[in-house]
Amino acid sequence: MGHIVLYCQPGARTTRIWGEHGGLPKIQLKAQPVDGEANTALIAFVAGHLGVPRASVRIVQGASSRTKRIEVQTLADEALREAFQGSLR
Repeated sequence: MGHIVLYCQPGARTTRIWGEHGGLPKIQLKAQPVDGEANTALIAFVAGHLGVPRASVRIVQGASSRTKRIEVQTLADEALREAFQGSLR
């Protein structure tokens, strides 16, 4: 089980990984931060990016913040960091 901290920007034009913010991978989310829509979109995006089921991804800290700690049951911390660092622009 691995963890990674991500910075999320809801309300963007498209959902994508876009650089860093404060040393954290920055995820731009098309979804708005209303009724958990952005959190749901983040879980779907992370699962798709990593090729894992949505059920194995959850937000463990920061559900109402832009900085979120994500847990992925099927990958280790290092694998998560590599997956996001390799995608930075």
